[in-house]
Amino acid sequence: MGGHPVNLTVLGSGSADGWPNPHCRCASCASARTSGTLRGQTAALLDEVLLLDCGPETPHAAQRAGLDLTRLRHVLVTHAHPDHCAPAFLLFRSWVDGSPPLDVVGPPEVLEQARMWVAPDSPVRFRAVTAGDRLTLGAYDVRVLGALHGKPGAGVLFDVTAPAGRLLYATDTGPLPDPTVEAVRGAGFDVVLMEETFGDHTGHGTDHLDLVTFPEQLRRLRAVGAVTSGTDTVAVHLSHHNPATSELSRRLAPWGARVVPDGTTLGARPAPVQAGRTLVVGGARSGKSREAERLLAAEAEVTYVATAYPAQHDDEWAERVRLHRSRRPAHWTTLETTDLLSLLGIDGGPLLVDCLTLWLTRVLDAHDAWDDATWSGTGEKAVHAEMDALAAAWRTTSRRVVAVTNEVGQGVVPDSAAGRRFRDLMGRLNTRLAAETEDVRWCVAGRVMAL
Repeated sequence: MGGHPVNLTVLGSGSADGWPNPHCRCASCASARTSGTLRGQTAALLDEVLLLDCGPETPHAAQRAGLDLTRLRHVLVTHAHPDHCAPAFLLFRSWVDGSPPLDVVGPPEVLEQARMWVAPDSPVRFRAVTAGDRLTLGAYDVRVLGALHGKPGAGVLFDVTAPAGRLLYATDTGPLPDPTVEAVRGAGFDVVLMEETFGDHTGHGTDHLDLVTFPEQLRRLRAVGAVTSGTDTVAVHLSHHNPATSELSRRLAPWGARVVPDGTTLGARPAPVQAGRTLVVGGARSGKSREAERLLAAEAEVTYVATAYPAQHDDEWAERVRLHRSRRPAHWTTLETTDLLSLLGIDGGPLLVDCLTLWLTRVLDAHDAWDDATWSGTGEKAVHAEMDALAAAWRTTSRRVVAVTNEVGQGVVPDSAAGRRFRDLMGRLNTRLAAETEDVRWCVAGRVMAL
């Protein structure tokens, strides 16, 4: 499938405590309050007929979205936590005369909680399910998938095929179990709702996703054809551990994902237009390398091009290199080379070049261009020729390429001619490449601005 309209309304996109947490004064919560972006507990309504999870706020969220639950016939509940399973709605529904039959589907613990709210003669059918089950509910084909959330079997995910398309509802879960990924091979989902609870807080130790594990799950789903270029991927179960919505949206966009306001009805949307070349500029410790790595975090294959000299006989430099390597995904390939022309000139997967500053350093080394006499002789011409060749290769490359470079012109004026020479060359190289780049980003204090 992929790209077909699915009449799915996101009734809530927040975590258990919503976002903002009403008791919290952190910057993330304050930003959400100021903008009026209030997110309730995650739930979604398909065709006004099938409800995915039902927290205590969900029925009223439907009405705030301009919908009601009078046509509701099926409720799928992922697990028994109260933000996903608030079965008192079954009692309230029974107070309406002539309530039609309703299917309640979920793991056994969900049904144990739900049964106490239903009178013996109520037209509610309970269906206990576990991972691997498949059932037909009216016009919907439902496949039950395994989740990594609490004790085995306590939580499930749902793959639902509706008359108008197919969706994956993947909350709450840590990294997707291998059988779950294999079960959706070739699914070509139209919509994926996948949890992203913890943002940059990667040490949470819970069965949830964050901004490191979220793109890795997208990569895995793309690898089996479950997520395609036509899939509308929406991050849900969002908490105040995330950055402000504007920053979160910016971070998700390169991965082909987004966030939407509560009450949004999803359908077909154009595939996002991806930049071919990105130049990430910043000073020392500005966050530029992390930003570059994030941009490619969901890609199936990445070649990381390290332009630094090998870390020999320098313990401090070796430790820097080790830390860089440790945060790269295991499936990335690392090349230690300055031969950017060859890499830019051939077809292939995405390149991450870190960094152009060290590339230029090694170019000057190769031509002994730090020496004033050599510079005035052969050095200047040789260095400019290499810069010209790089700019030409950058302009014509067919590859997705992200390059990191330093802004070195905003500090004190170097006290040597060689230092001033390098500063000027670096500025000129950055300016030339930026002129041939559709996506230039400026990093400062860990924040990122599009230029």
